[in-house]
Amino acid sequence: MNNSYFEIADRIENLAIIPVIKLQDAKNAEPLAQALLEAGLPAAEITFRTDAASASIQTISRKFPQMLTGAGTVLTIDQVKSAFDAGAQFVVSPGFNPTVVDYCVLNNLPIYPGVNNPTGIEMALERGLTILKFFPAEASGGVKMVNAMSAPYGKVKFMATGGINAGNVLSYLESPYIAACGGSWMVKGALIDSGEFDKIKELSGEVVRLIKDWRAK
Repeated sequence: MNNSYFEIADRIENLAIIPVIKLQDAKNAEPLAQALLEAGLPAAEITFRTDAASASIQTISRKFPQMLTGAGTVLTIDQVKSAFDAGAQFVVSPGFNPTVVDYCVLNNLPIYPGVNNPTGIEMALERGLTILKFFPAEASGGVKMVNAMSAPYGKVKFMATGGINAGNVLSYLESPYIAACGGSWMVKGALIDSGEFDKIKELSGEVVRLIKDWRAK
């Protein structure tokens, strides 16, 4: 992979938390991004679970270029194209689809595919990918599974997503194999849909302080 893959991975690891966001209406993208920025969490993974994904990514990437903006739940090459055309800096997939991953690798597009077993890890390593999504994290055995599975693969690190919350996030980040965690507890769909962006800012600020205090120990 090219340098941007590793540069974005470094930014993700520095942030430690990536908000995973499902937007039903692109009009909410701007106030949401503003809330995240003001909270000190300048990142957003906009999932392709709704038709508003591309327009939301476009809004955030154009109006807030300082944000690290990615696309999640990317399942097809068409979605990859749509994400990057809209301004996404990276894409994330829930599983390892060789067709999608190979397209991204061939075109030097940063992708962090999902795995939860050694076979997936080895498929990624064969393509030069060393930063992967661990999904669904809690249902796949959590941090114990990550630690047990990762021992033979010293270069690999994971962004754990699925069942992560304020109560267990630090247990993941304490693992040497976890680069970051993806979570939606601070950007729940109900809060977005009801326009509670002050609450999102508050919850996101708590996350930022949690990580800061943890790193200061």
